[in-house]
Amino acid sequence: MADDQPPHRISGITVTAIRLLLSAGALFAAGAKLREVSLNVVDNTATTKLASIEASTSTSRRLSTAVGNDHIESLHSDLAARQKLFDDAAPGEIKYWFEYSGPLQKYFYRYSKSRKKADSFEGRDDSGVTSSRFVPRPGGGEDYEKVDISDLTTDVGKRFKQNCATFGAFDPGNGAVDSYDKCRVLFSINTVGAGAGSVLLWETKPPRSYADEVARPWISEQATAATSLERGLAEVNAMCVTGAIDARVQVLVCQPIPELWTNWMEEQLSGCTNGDGGEGYDIPLQVVVMSSPDTADTCHDLKSGFMEKKQQNLILAPPFLTENEGAAKNQEKSKDTEINPAVKTTHPDLLSSDYYDLYVAVKWSSLVTLRSIFAFSQASADLAAAAASTAKFEHKESLLPNSSFLIPSFVRVSYVSEENNKVAKWRMHGDFFHPAAWEISKDSYETAWFPHSLSSGGVNNVCKKGSTSDLKCGQWWLFMEEKQMPTSPEVYAADESPPVVFGGSNYAWMLTEQQRKELVKYEVCKHSLGENANDKAITDSCGHQARGVIPLGDMESFLVNFMPNTALGKMHVEGKRPGYTKHQMTSEERDELRERKQLKGQKDIEKALFDYNVYPAALMHKDATLKAVRYRDKVEGPMKIKSGYYDVTITKPRDAVWGWCQAMVRTGLCTLHAEYLREQEDRCLESCGMRLDFSANE
Repeated sequence: MADDQPPHRISGITVTAIRLLLSAGALFAAGAKLREVSLNVVDNTATTKLASIEASTSTSRRLSTAVGNDHIESLHSDLAARQKLFDDAAPGEIKYWFEYSGPLQKYFYRYSKSRKKADSFEGRDDSGVTSSRFVPRPGGGEDYEKVDISDLTTDVGKRFKQNCATFGAFDPGNGAVDSYDKCRVLFSINTVGAGAGSVLLWETKPPRSYADEVARPWISEQATAATSLERGLAEVNAMCVTGAIDARVQVLVCQPIPELWTNWMEEQLSGCTNGDGGEGYDIPLQVVVMSSPDTADTCHDLKSGFMEKKQQNLILAPPFLTENEGAAKNQEKSKDTEINPAVKTTHPDLLSSDYYDLYVAVKWSSLVTLRSIFAFSQASADLAAAAASTAKFEHKESLLPNSSFLIPSFVRVSYVSEENNKVAKWRMHGDFFHPAAWEISKDSYETAWFPHSLSSGGVNNVCKKGSTSDLKCGQWWLFMEEKQMPTSPEVYAADESPPVVFGGSNYAWMLTEQQRKELVKYEVCKHSLGENANDKAITDSCGHQARGVIPLGDMESFLVNFMPNTALGKMHVEGKRPGYTKHQMTSEERDELRERKQLKGQKDIEKALFDYNVYPAALMHKDATLKAVRYRDKVEGPMKIKSGYYDVTITKPRDAVWGWCQAMVRTGLCTLHAEYLREQEDRCLESCGMRLDFSANE
């Protein structure tokens, strides 16, 4: 076993898989002047092959190669139904909602004691975000429920297994990948702030179990954290039931909790237990008290960042942790001794001290599903495939992340709550619900094209095995240019304990084992410089901090539902709101509106536009797409793209095929059915964010 490997279950793979070296010898030549050769490396044949399904309305598209897969056949049926709607309807009767799918749903938001029933309103959620409100069953949505990722006879199962084995803690020295059974995942749940009204959650009783879901009484999602915790554990249990994931859950609390709650949480994870309770019985749950009597008050303080830092320490387990920070005391090492980031020094009794393929850190209010796991795994593999490629994509102006270490990251979104009258006007648009982010804005990120960032599993590249002959094979990515800015009190916690990834979130983040080791190297280097080291000294010695990225074609899979849905309509702390890097520009825009008297007498609208941050998921996708087009303008010159990307109305709908593609993008199918949608030259490539050149406006 190599010296830099831990004593068990550590990979011998030395791929610096997640590092995208965006220097002269890697994906991009940042700041280099544009050369003619960079535009001529793709011949006409390649360009023809990359023509997307949106570029033509021909009925001769090849959409039937995956015969025998029920889920693919259902996609074909959906397309046929959409086309029939357009064929049968008169032009004046066509509605833009033909491209959307999903039933009309009721949302119960308040219980009326006088009428003895819950008030509700109806609508459809067309965002593609997996929510606890409109996706009642765990598993990441209907499409993910249909696919058995544990079935290694399918492309999906093989790809998921390959990704886990390549970037996780699997040791190929102990056997081939074929012998690898399950993806080991650790869930770390931060429960600080969980309560029922003004009472700590642990001081109440756990929810009762109901054999018949119909008999379950309705409880407002804002009334108690128990419903959110229950749904989160149900998602973990559903992952175990698939047979593809071996999950362990570490619940972080500030003080000891009643055994009643521990037993209840174990019951929720019944699908994750191994054995029958006898010898060798493996309990999937561990409750960890993170504070001492002296620090309990600090732990409960939501502004302190105490629990967020402890959670980071448990997952990263850097070797410089001291004994009173929950780690085994390190032996004194000289400065010349190379620290091994693969070896964890936290207490061996902690579940987190074992080695896992994937680490998932969430707060009790965040909903992480199988879809989230799958999307993160595939995005990490895509970045690794790009890093392993020798492709160069030269650009006359640098619009690239300054970090060479990119990690897929998540953004929280919330639905409006009827219990907050400030946001009633943002409840719906027509009869559609729109989950919205509040911690980022359109100024928080930019986009870039990463050639060859398409993996068929592990570091295996879809793009001609990473050859330099086709730089138009790859996908568009969002990269964070600002920190995420929560509202109070979480914004103060982020100041005290910043996320491990720049632009990432403390309340929903993931790492593979390989990414964890790379982050530990950075943290060790940073720690060696001392607490007083400035940003420049850290950057010069250790490089830039890891940067958060999101694939454009699977963006909605990285939007995590904030389950209480009470986040919107709250004002940010002055000077700590999204778009802070362009605050002066925003102030000037507001002053200009006042001078023009465009909003005279409409103070509510002015406040809604400037004082509150509500960023719907659909708007984020539109903005990111337009940013990608403007990025492309730097090479091709100004171009007009199809207005259907941002201007869809009742009288000007997308056609059936394009609407079909867009619906699949929103629901994460570009990643789930990659072999069908991403690796075929004529299927939804543009909608999936995998065409460098967008279709021009006709």
